[in-house]
Amino acid sequence: MVLNYIWIGFFLIAFLIATVELCMGNTEVFPAIIESTFSSSKTAFEISLGLTGTLALWMGIMKIGEKGGLVNALARALNPLFKRLFPEIPEGHPVFGHIFMNLGANMLGLDNAATPLGLKAMEGMQELNQHKERATNAMIMFLVLNTSGLTIIPVSILVYRAQLGAAQPTDVFIPILIATTIATMAGIIITSLYQKINLFNRAIVGTMLGLCLLVSGMIWLSTQLTKDQLNLYSTTIANVLLFGIIVAFIVAGMRKKVNVYEAFIEGAKGGFETAVRIIPYLVAILVAIGVFRASGAMDVLISGIEKGFQFMGINADFVGALPTALMKPLSGSGARGMMVDAMTTYGADSFVGRLSCIFQGATDTTFYILAVYFGSVGVRNTRHAVAAGLLTDLVGVLAAIGVAYLFFY
Repeated sequence: MVLNYIWIGFFLIAFLIATVELCMGNTEVFPAIIESTFSSSKTAFEISLGLTGTLALWMGIMKIGEKGGLVNALARALNPLFKRLFPEIPEGHPVFGHIFMNLGANMLGLDNAATPLGLKAMEGMQELNQHKERATNAMIMFLVLNTSGLTIIPVSILVYRAQLGAAQPTDVFIPILIATTIATMAGIIITSLYQKINLFNRAIVGTMLGLCLLVSGMIWLSTQLTKDQLNLYSTTIANVLLFGIIVAFIVAGMRKKVNVYEAFIEGAKGGFETAVRIIPYLVAILVAIGVFRASGAMDVLISGIEKGFQFMGINADFVGALPTALMKPLSGSGARGMMVDAMTTYGADSFVGRLSCIFQGATDTTFYILAVYFGSVGVRNTRHAVAAGLLTDLVGVLAAIGVAYLFFY
Protein backbone atom coordinates (compact mmCIF):
# COMPACT_ATOMS: atom_id res chain seq x y z
CA MET A 1 0.00 0.00 0.00
CA VAL A 2 2.81 2.43 0.88
CA LEU A 3 4.63 1.70 -2.37
CA ASN A 4 1.36 2.33 -4.22
CA TYR A 5 1.06 5.85 -2.78
CA ILE A 6 4.73 6.60 -3.38
CA TRP A 7 4.51 5.37 -6.96
CA ILE A 8 1.46 7.53 -7.65
CA GLY A 9 3.14 10.47 -5.92
CA PHE A 10 6.15 10.34 -8.25
CA PHE A 11 3.89 10.71 -11.30
CA LEU A 12 1.62 13.41 -9.85
CA ILE A 13 4.51 15.54 -8.59
CA ALA A 14 6.30 15.13 -11.92
CA PHE A 15 3.17 16.23 -13.79
CA LEU A 16 2.71 19.32 -11.62
CA ILE A 17 6.37 20.39 -11.91
CA ALA A 18 6.42 19.74 -15.65
CA THR A 19 3.21 21.75 -16.14
CA VAL A 20 4.76 24.71 -14.33
CA GLU A 21 7.90 24.37 -16.46
CA LEU A 22 5.77 24.33 -19.61
CA CYS A 23 3.90 27.48 -18.54
CA MET A 24 7.29 29.14 -18.04
CA GLY A 25 8.24 28.37 -21.63
CA ASN A 26 10.14 25.09 -21.27
CA THR A 27 8.69 23.10 -24.17
CA GLU A 28 11.25 20.31 -23.81
CA VAL A 29 10.09 19.01 -20.44
CA PHE A 30 7.24 16.73 -21.58
CA PRO A 31 9.22 15.19 -24.46
CA ALA A 32 12.00 14.53 -21.92
CA ILE A 33 9.53 12.83 -19.58
CA ILE A 34 8.17 10.58 -22.34
CA GLU A 35 11.70 9.74 -23.43
CA SER A 36 12.54 8.82 -19.83
CA THR A 37 9.65 6.32 -19.71
CA PHE A 38 11.08 4.45 -22.70
CA SER A 39 14.70 4.62 -21.54
CA SER A 40 13.80 3.60 -17.97
CA SER A 41 11.78 0.62 -19.23
CA LYS A 42 14.72 -0.43 -21.35
CA THR A 43 17.08 -0.01 -18.38
CA ALA A 44 14.81 -2.17 -16.18
CA PHE A 45 14.85 -4.95 -18.76
CA GLU A 46 18.62 -4.66 -19.24
CA ILE A 47 19.16 -4.90 -15.47
CA SER A 48 17.01 -8.03 -15.31
CA LEU A 49 18.76 -9.47 -18.34
CA GLY A 50 22.15 -8.64 -16.83
CA LEU A 51 21.12 -10.33 -13.59
CA THR A 52 20.14 -13.55 -15.37
CA GLY A 53 23.66 -14.93 -15.65
CA THR A 54 24.65 -13.85 -12.15
CA LEU A 55 21.45 -15.24 -10.64
CA ALA A 56 21.91 -18.53 -12.47
CA LEU A 57 25.53 -18.78 -11.28
CA TRP A 58 24.92 -18.00 -7.61
CA MET A 59 21.68 -19.89 -7.23
CA GLY A 60 23.43 -22.87 -8.76
CA ILE A 61 26.31 -22.51 -6.28
CA MET A 62 23.84 -22.12 -3.41
CA LYS A 63 22.04 -25.32 -4.43
CA ILE A 64 25.38 -27.16 -4.22
CA GLY A 65 25.95 -25.60 -0.79
CA GLU A 66 22.52 -26.73 0.38
CA LYS A 67 22.97 -30.31 -0.77
CA GLY A 68 26.54 -30.35 0.56
CA GLY A 69 25.38 -29.27 4.02
CA LEU A 70 27.45 -26.08 4.19
CA VAL A 71 24.44 -23.77 4.26
CA ASN A 72 22.93 -25.75 7.12
CA ALA A 73 26.22 -25.57 9.02
CA LEU A 74 26.25 -21.77 8.65
CA ALA A 75 22.65 -21.62 9.82
CA ARG A 76 23.46 -23.56 13.01
CA ALA A 77 26.48 -21.37 13.74
CA LEU A 78 24.44 -18.17 13.37
CA ASN A 79 21.41 -19.45 15.24
CA PRO A 80 22.12 -17.65 18.59
CA LEU A 81 22.04 -14.22 16.92
CA PHE A 82 19.57 -14.73 14.10
CA LYS A 83 16.90 -16.38 16.25
CA ARG A 84 16.73 -13.07 18.17
CA LEU A 85 16.58 -10.84 15.08
CA PHE A 86 14.36 -13.27 13.13
CA PRO A 87 12.21 -14.96 15.80
CA GLU A 88 9.65 -16.13 13.20
CA ILE A 89 12.19 -18.40 11.52
CA PRO A 90 12.67 -21.85 13.14
CA GLU A 91 16.01 -22.42 14.89
CA GLY A 92 18.74 -23.70 12.60
CA HIS A 93 16.67 -23.20 9.43
CA PRO A 94 18.81 -23.18 6.23
CA VAL A 95 17.56 -19.67 5.36
CA PHE A 96 19.89 -18.33 8.06
CA GLY A 97 22.80 -19.48 5.93
CA HIS A 98 21.42 -17.63 2.90
CA ILE A 99 20.92 -14.46 4.96
CA PHE A 100 24.52 -14.61 6.18
CA MET A 101 25.89 -15.15 2.66
CA ASN A 102 23.94 -12.16 1.38
CA LEU A 103 25.06 -9.84 4.19
CA GLY A 104 28.64 -11.04 3.83
CA ALA A 105 28.63 -10.25 0.10
CA ASN A 106 27.27 -6.77 0.85
CA MET A 107 30.02 -6.15 3.41
CA LEU A 108 32.63 -6.97 0.79
CA GLY A 109 31.03 -4.67 -1.77
CA LEU A 110 30.11 -7.62 -4.01
CA ASP A 111 26.75 -6.28 -5.25
CA ASN A 112 26.46 -8.75 -8.12
CA ALA A 113 26.78 -11.68 -5.72
CA ALA A 114 24.66 -10.13 -2.95
CA THR A 115 21.48 -9.77 -5.02
CA PRO A 116 21.04 -13.44 -6.02
CA LEU A 117 21.98 -14.56 -2.51
CA GLY A 118 19.39 -12.15 -1.11
CA LEU A 119 16.73 -13.44 -3.50
CA LYS A 120 17.49 -16.97 -2.37
CA ALA A 121 17.06 -15.91 1.26
CA MET A 122 13.76 -14.20 0.41
CA GLU A 123 12.48 -17.35 -1.28
CA GLY A 124 13.29 -19.35 1.85
CA MET A 125 11.39 -16.88 4.05
CA GLN A 126 8.44 -16.89 1.67
CA GLU A 127 8.16 -20.67 2.08
CA LEU A 128 7.57 -20.06 5.80
CA ASN A 129 5.11 -17.23 5.13
CA GLN A 130 1.48 -18.20 5.79
CA HIS A 131 0.13 -15.03 4.12
CA LYS A 132 1.96 -15.00 0.79
CA GLU A 133 1.13 -11.42 -0.25
CA ARG A 134 2.00 -9.91 3.15
CA ALA A 135 5.60 -9.27 4.26
CA THR A 136 6.65 -11.05 7.45
CA ASN A 137 8.69 -9.42 10.22
CA ALA A 138 11.67 -11.55 9.18
CA MET A 139 11.45 -10.31 5.58
CA ILE A 140 11.32 -6.70 6.71
CA MET A 141 14.28 -7.07 9.08
CA PHE A 142 16.26 -8.69 6.28
CA LEU A 143 15.36 -5.92 3.83
CA VAL A 144 16.33 -3.18 6.28
CA LEU A 145 19.68 -4.87 6.88
CA ASN A 146 20.16 -4.76 3.11
CA THR A 147 19.01 -1.16 2.69
CA SER A 148 21.34 -0.04 5.48
CA GLY A 149 24.08 -1.32 3.19
CA LEU A 150 26.86 -2.22 5.63
CA THR A 151 29.99 -2.13 3.43
CA ILE A 152 33.40 -2.94 4.87
CA ILE A 153 35.26 -2.66 1.56
CA PRO A 154 33.76 0.02 -0.81
CA VAL A 155 35.91 -1.02 -3.76
CA SER A 156 33.86 0.59 -6.56
CA ILE A 157 33.79 4.03 -4.90
CA LEU A 158 37.56 4.01 -4.43
CA VAL A 159 38.01 3.06 -8.09
CA TYR A 160 35.82 5.95 -9.27
CA ARG A 161 37.76 8.39 -7.11
CA ALA A 162 41.05 7.16 -8.56
CA GLN A 163 39.73 7.48 -12.12
CA LEU A 164 38.58 11.06 -11.48
CA GLY A 165 41.97 12.17 -10.21
CA ALA A 166 41.59 12.17 -6.43
CA ALA A 167 44.93 12.79 -4.71
CA GLN A 168 44.07 10.09 -2.14
CA PRO A 169 41.24 7.89 -3.44
CA THR A 170 41.07 6.04 -0.11
CA ASP A 171 40.59 9.12 2.08
CA VAL A 172 36.82 8.44 2.22
CA PHE A 173 37.32 4.85 3.37
CA ILE A 174 37.10 5.54 7.12
CA PRO A 175 34.22 8.05 6.86
CA ILE A 176 32.21 5.57 4.75
CA LEU A 177 32.93 2.79 7.25
CA ILE A 178 31.72 4.92 10.15
CA ALA A 179 28.58 6.16 8.35
CA THR A 180 27.50 2.74 7.07
CA THR A 181 28.03 1.15 10.51
CA ILE A 182 25.87 3.81 12.15
CA ALA A 183 23.18 3.26 9.50
CA THR A 184 23.20 -0.51 10.01
CA MET A 185 22.95 -0.30 13.78
CA ALA A 186 20.16 2.28 13.42
CA GLY A 187 18.33 -0.05 11.01
CA ILE A 188 18.43 -2.89 13.53
CA ILE A 189 17.19 -0.63 16.33
CA ILE A 190 14.41 1.00 14.25
CA THR A 191 13.08 -2.31 12.93
CA SER A 192 13.31 -3.92 16.36
CA LEU A 193 11.18 -1.11 17.80
CA TYR A 194 8.54 -1.71 15.12
CA GLN A 195 8.60 -5.46 15.78
CA LYS A 196 8.99 -5.24 19.58
CA ILE A 197 12.23 -7.24 19.56
CA ASN A 198 14.21 -7.11 22.81
CA LEU A 199 17.67 -5.82 21.90
CA PHE A 200 19.07 -6.20 25.41
CA ASN A 201 20.25 -9.78 25.19
CA ARG A 202 23.71 -11.26 25.05
CA ALA A 203 23.71 -12.29 21.38
CA ILE A 204 22.60 -8.94 19.93
CA VAL A 205 24.64 -6.76 22.29
CA GLY A 206 27.69 -8.95 21.70
CA THR A 207 27.24 -8.73 17.93
CA MET A 208 26.96 -4.95 17.98
CA LEU A 209 30.05 -4.68 20.15
CA GLY A 210 31.84 -7.10 17.83
CA LEU A 211 30.80 -5.02 14.83
CA CYS A 212 32.18 -1.90 16.48
CA LEU A 213 35.46 -3.71 17.20
CA LEU A 214 35.65 -4.97 13.61
CA VAL A 215 35.12 -1.48 12.23
CA SER A 216 37.67 -0.07 14.68
CA GLY A 217 40.16 -2.70 13.55
CA MET A 218 39.53 -1.89 9.89
CA ILE A 219 40.02 1.82 10.63
CA TRP A 220 43.30 1.12 12.44
CA LEU A 221 44.52 -1.15 9.63
CA SER A 222 43.71 1.47 7.00
CA THR A 223 45.91 3.98 8.81
CA GLN A 224 48.86 1.56 8.57
CA LEU A 225 48.64 1.10 4.79
CA THR A 226 49.39 3.37 1.86
CA LYS A 227 46.54 4.21 -0.54
CA ASP A 228 47.91 1.78 -3.16
CA GLN A 229 48.22 -1.01 -0.59
CA LEU A 230 44.70 -0.39 0.69
CA ASN A 231 43.24 -0.51 -2.82
CA LEU A 232 45.20 -3.65 -3.65
CA TYR A 233 44.42 -5.52 -0.42
CA SER A 234 40.72 -4.62 -0.36
CA THR A 235 40.20 -5.74 -3.96
CA THR A 236 42.29 -8.90 -3.52
CA ILE A 237 40.62 -9.94 -0.26
CA ALA A 238 37.13 -9.48 -1.70
CA ASN A 239 37.87 -11.56 -4.80
CA VAL A 240 39.77 -14.29 -2.94
CA LEU A 241 36.91 -14.68 -0.46
CA LEU A 242 34.37 -14.79 -3.26
CA PHE A 243 36.19 -17.52 -5.19
CA GLY A 244 36.95 -19.31 -1.92
CA ILE A 245 33.21 -19.55 -1.22
CA ILE A 246 32.60 -21.14 -4.63
CA VAL A 247 35.38 -23.70 -4.10
CA ALA A 248 34.24 -24.45 -0.52
CA PHE A 249 30.68 -25.18 -1.69
CA ILE A 250 31.92 -27.47 -4.46
CA VAL A 251 34.23 -29.35 -2.06
CA ALA A 252 31.40 -29.70 0.48
CA GLY A 253 29.19 -31.17 -2.25
CA MET A 254 31.91 -33.63 -3.27
CA ARG A 255 32.35 -34.76 0.35
CA LYS A 256 28.63 -35.52 0.56
CA LYS A 257 28.88 -37.41 -2.76
CA VAL A 258 26.50 -34.93 -4.41
CA ASN A 259 26.30 -34.79 -8.21
CA VAL A 260 27.71 -31.26 -8.18
CA TYR A 261 27.02 -30.53 -11.85
CA GLU A 262 23.38 -31.62 -11.68
CA ALA A 263 22.84 -29.68 -8.46
CA PHE A 264 24.27 -26.56 -10.09
CA ILE A 265 21.98 -26.91 -13.12
CA GLU A 266 18.95 -27.37 -10.85
CA GLY A 267 19.71 -24.17 -8.93
CA ALA A 268 20.64 -22.20 -12.06
CA LYS A 269 17.24 -22.86 -13.62
CA GLY A 270 15.65 -21.14 -10.63
CA GLY A 271 17.92 -18.14 -11.18
CA PHE A 272 16.63 -17.67 -14.72
CA GLU A 273 13.00 -17.88 -13.57
CA THR A 274 13.63 -15.30 -10.84
CA ALA A 275 15.24 -12.86 -13.29
CA VAL A 276 12.15 -12.99 -15.51
CA ARG A 277 9.78 -12.64 -12.53
CA ILE A 278 11.25 -9.34 -11.31
CA ILE A 279 11.00 -7.49 -14.66
CA PRO A 280 7.51 -5.93 -14.08
CA TYR A 281 8.50 -4.66 -10.63
CA LEU A 282 11.71 -3.10 -11.90
CA VAL A 283 9.91 -1.45 -14.82
CA ALA A 284 7.33 0.05 -12.44
CA ILE A 285 9.82 1.59 -10.00
CA LEU A 286 12.45 2.72 -12.52
CA VAL A 287 9.93 4.40 -14.83
CA ALA A 288 8.48 6.35 -11.87
CA ILE A 289 11.97 7.45 -10.82
CA GLY A 290 12.89 8.41 -14.39
CA VAL A 291 9.77 10.55 -14.76
CA PHE A 292 10.47 12.25 -11.42
CA ARG A 293 14.01 13.16 -12.49
CA ALA A 294 13.13 14.23 -16.04
CA SER A 295 10.39 16.59 -14.84
CA GLY A 296 12.89 18.65 -12.86
CA ALA A 297 11.28 17.68 -9.54
CA MET A 298 14.65 16.60 -8.13
CA ASP A 299 16.19 19.99 -8.96
CA VAL A 300 13.26 21.80 -7.33
CA LEU A 301 13.64 19.70 -4.20
CA ILE A 302 17.39 20.37 -3.92
CA SER A 303 16.91 24.09 -4.50
CA GLY A 304 14.22 24.25 -1.83
CA ILE A 305 16.40 22.48 0.72
CA GLU A 306 19.33 24.80 0.03
CA LYS A 307 17.23 27.94 0.39
CA GLY A 308 15.68 26.59 3.60
CA PHE A 309 19.06 26.07 5.26
CA GLN A 310 20.33 29.44 4.06
CA PHE A 311 17.23 31.13 5.49
CA MET A 312 17.91 29.51 8.87
CA GLY A 313 21.54 30.62 8.73
CA ILE A 314 22.86 27.04 8.68
CA ASN A 315 25.91 26.07 6.63
CA ALA A 316 24.54 24.63 3.37
CA ASP A 317 27.80 23.56 1.71
CA PHE A 318 26.64 19.93 1.88
CA VAL A 319 23.63 20.60 -0.38
CA GLY A 320 25.68 20.17 -3.55
CA ALA A 321 26.10 16.49 -2.66
CA LEU A 322 22.45 15.91 -1.74
CA PRO A 323 21.38 14.66 -5.21
CA THR A 324 23.46 11.54 -4.51
CA ALA A 325 21.79 11.06 -1.11
CA LEU A 326 18.28 11.61 -2.46
CA MET A 327 18.84 9.37 -5.47
CA LYS A 328 20.43 6.50 -3.51
CA PRO A 329 17.16 5.08 -2.09
CA LEU A 330 15.68 5.18 -5.60
CA SER A 331 18.40 3.97 -7.95
CA GLY A 332 21.93 2.68 -7.42
CA SER A 333 23.03 3.57 -10.95
CA GLY A 334 21.35 6.98 -10.65
CA ALA A 335 23.15 7.70 -7.37
CA ARG A 336 26.41 6.53 -8.89
CA GLY A 337 25.87 8.96 -11.76
CA MET A 338 25.15 11.76 -9.28
CA MET A 339 28.33 10.91 -7.36
CA VAL A 340 30.45 11.01 -10.51
CA ASP A 341 28.77 14.26 -11.59
CA ALA A 342 29.50 15.85 -8.18
CA MET A 343 33.18 14.85 -8.35
CA THR A 344 33.41 16.06 -11.96
CA THR A 345 31.69 19.39 -11.22
CA TYR A 346 33.24 20.26 -7.86
CA GLY A 347 36.40 18.14 -7.95
CA ALA A 348 37.12 14.70 -6.53
CA ASP A 349 38.92 16.22 -3.54
CA SER A 350 36.32 18.92 -2.85
CA PHE A 351 34.05 18.75 0.19
CA VAL A 352 31.03 18.07 -2.04
CA GLY A 353 32.91 15.43 -4.06
CA ARG A 354 33.99 13.55 -0.95
CA LEU A 355 30.59 13.83 0.72
CA SER A 356 28.86 12.43 -2.37
CA CYS A 357 31.13 9.37 -2.08
CA ILE A 358 30.23 8.96 1.60
CA PHE A 359 26.52 9.20 0.72
CA GLN A 360 27.02 6.53 -1.93
CA GLY A 361 28.63 4.15 0.56
CA ALA A 362 26.51 4.90 3.64
CA THR A 363 23.25 3.18 2.63
CA ASP A 364 21.74 1.14 -0.19
CA THR A 365 18.91 1.42 -2.74
CA THR A 366 15.77 1.04 -0.60
CA PHE A 367 13.11 1.13 -3.32
CA TYR A 368 15.13 -0.98 -5.76
CA ILE A 369 15.65 -3.64 -3.09
CA LEU A 370 11.98 -3.55 -2.11
CA ALA A 371 10.88 -3.90 -5.73
CA VAL A 372 13.29 -6.72 -6.57
CA TYR A 373 13.13 -8.74 -3.34
CA PHE A 374 9.40 -8.46 -2.68
CA GLY A 375 8.61 -8.72 -6.38
CA SER A 376 10.56 -11.97 -6.68
CA VAL A 377 8.19 -13.69 -4.23
CA GLY A 378 4.97 -11.80 -5.01
CA VAL A 379 4.69 -9.81 -1.76
CA ARG A 380 2.44 -6.75 -2.18
CA ASN A 381 1.70 -5.65 1.39
CA THR A 382 5.07 -4.29 2.55
CA ARG A 383 3.77 -3.16 6.00
CA HIS A 384 6.46 -1.07 7.78
CA ALA A 385 9.32 -1.98 5.41
CA VAL A 386 9.32 1.36 3.56
CA ALA A 387 9.13 3.44 6.76
CA ALA A 388 11.90 1.48 8.49
CA GLY A 389 14.08 1.54 5.36
CA LEU A 390 13.71 5.27 4.80
CA LEU A 391 14.31 6.09 8.47
CA THR A 392 17.50 4.05 8.25
CA ASP A 393 18.47 5.97 5.10
CA LEU A 394 17.87 9.24 6.93
CA VAL A 395 20.18 8.21 9.77
CA GLY A 396 22.80 7.19 7.22
CA VAL A 397 22.55 10.56 5.44
CA LEU A 398 22.83 12.53 8.70
CA ALA A 399 25.78 10.36 9.78
CA ALA A 400 27.48 10.92 6.42
CA ILE A 401 27.07 14.71 6.70
CA GLY A 402 28.40 14.76 10.25
CA VAL A 403 31.39 12.55 9.41
CA ALA A 404 32.20 14.62 6.30
CA TYR A 405 32.26 17.86 8.30
CA LEU A 406 34.41 16.14 10.93
CA PHE A 407 36.99 14.81 8.46
CA PHE A 408 37.02 17.22 5.52
CA TYR A 409 35.55 20.63 6.34
